[in-house]
Order: sequence, then structure tokens, then C-alpha cells
Amino acid sequence: MPVNTEKMKFTPRKVNAFLLFKLPSAFFTGVRLKSLTNNAAVVKVTYRWVNQNPFKSMFWAVQGMASELSTGILVMKEIDASNRKISMLVTNMNGTFTKKATGKIRFECNEGELIRATIQKAIETGEGQTITVTSEGFNEEGISVSKFEYEWSLKAKN
Repeated sequence: MPVNTEKMKFTPRKVNAFLLFKLPSAFFTGVRLKSLTNNAAVVKVTYRWVNQNPFKSMFWAVQGMASELSTGILVMKEIDASNRKISMLVTNMNGTFTKKATGKIRFECNEGELIRATIQKAIETGEGQTITVTSEGFNEEGISVSKFEYEWSLKAKN
């Protein structure tokens, strides 16, 4: 489905307001964009009662929302920069969990250049493209707690 980013400024404050109105489940579980550059996005979420699982750690789906945002906001930013209508859709996702997620968890995606190149290829060829990007979650000690891979399908519209 085409993403309407018209008039959207890509700042953490604006994106977090967007979450409140368009993705309230992410907003109310504490998912927040902390920083965004052309090449990287950092999303944080703090373990608390509203996002816990029965095992005293963060529910996997909350980690998924935070990690997907770190990849998806880079895709949205590059689509906006292209000044083209481009549809974006997650077509596959894989998650690996290596440690209990408690405290403040930081999800990082550093693949803006790859996303930019894939969007450019979609525009140039007129064909749909797929890209797999990674977001890794780290606890306050810098230890990886989870890693997600998202396959995005991107297609330029005429």
C-alpha cells in the first residue's frame, strides 16, 4: 500500500506523534524513535508492566514493533526523498532472541544506503524490488537481546 508521507517531517518528535495516531499499540507500549539520519535509525523501548510477558521480560511483539519501526522509518524517509509514489510492504520477517529483554532496549538499523539504492533501482527499472534489512536490539550493557530481519517489497507507482 502506498505510504502518504506528504508534509511529514522526519524528526523523532513528529514520528512519535505519528505513532500515537497511526500506530497506537506501539506508542502505548513505549516504542519511541530516538534518532534518525540518512543511514541509521535508533528506536528505544523500556521494559514495563504494559509490555511484559509472563516470563518477566519484554513481550516479543513489542520488540518486533520497535525493530520494524527502525527499518520502516528509513524506508519511509527514502521514499519521501525520492519524490515518487512507492508502495512498501513487509513480506517476510525473522526474529532471533538471545537474552531476556529487560530495562531499556535500543533497536538499531544502519542500512539506509542499501535502502536508498534499492528504492533507486525500483524507480529506474519500474519493477518491484525486495530488500532484507536487519535491526538489532541491545540492552543497557550493550549486549544483544534480539535480532530481526525484515524483507521489504518496494514498487514504484506510475
